[in-house]
Amino acid sequence: MPQASPTRPSYVIDEMISAKSIAARVEELAREITRHFEGTDKLVVVGLLRGSFVFIADLVRELDLPVEVDFLEASSYGDRMESAREVRILKDLTGEISGRDVLVVEDIVDTGFTLSHVIRMLRARGPSRLEICALLDKPSRREVDIKAGWTGFVIPDEFVVGYGIDYAQRNRNLPHIGKVRFPE
Repeated sequence: MPQASPTRPSYVIDEMISAKSIAARVEELAREITRHFEGTDKLVVVGLLRGSFVFIADLVRELDLPVEVDFLEASSYGDRMESAREVRILKDLTGEISGRDVLVVEDIVDTGFTLSHVIRMLRARGPSRLEICALLDKPSRREVDIKAGWTGFVIPDEFVVGYGIDYAQRNRNLPHIGKVRFPE
């Protein structure tokens, strides 16, 4: 793999999903989620940091429900492109979810290890309903049987960045989803 210079990364990012397509899909997801949770007194939306922060911000603004937002940070990647399959909880929820309706918002479901670990942990806390919404899904990489109730986009096995998703803490600020490519 080529080495990055201090001023320029050694990879190229090709746009995969436009900012306009993302915005339209987020609106659709919010309508579906609003219908599903209609009548709830307060939905707890749990964002999995760090990759979901842009998605969760856009999604909760589109929900026509009373919401509480909390965050959980779990890591199995670090600065690598492959999961270490060892999930660490770096930041836990600050609020209580027992007896509450909970929507977990994830940036990407890849192998499923991290999300599966988080869902088991949250289920043990006794929410009345626990659902998952993922911006991206890579079913070809799934190693753990887990599925989101709502998915923004199904993508092929590509390493992606943008719209909150990073590679070694870079490119979260891109308004679109891009595929990382390492030129020869």
